[in-house]
Amino acid sequence: MTFEINSKTDAYAARTMLERSYNTIREESKTAREGTEEAQELLDQFKALRDAAKDHSPGTLTITYEQSDEEFDS
Repeated sequence: MTFEINSKTDAYAARTMLERSYNTIREESKTAREGTEEAQELLDQFKALRDAAKDHSPGTLTITYEQSDEEFDS
């Protein structure tokens, strides 16, 4: 999925999406993977993206979704 950021409105939309993603991952990490190195790395990566989106600079945001063959834990 690729988003072209050509205006302040586009930048605001990308920033909002990244902020919500960060908040969701932060909350999920608290319950599912609290205290693990993997959870902290994921949060750090999304925090960097969220913070970078605050600049309102034109550019391209590309999100790659990778599907895992692993099943969810119950």
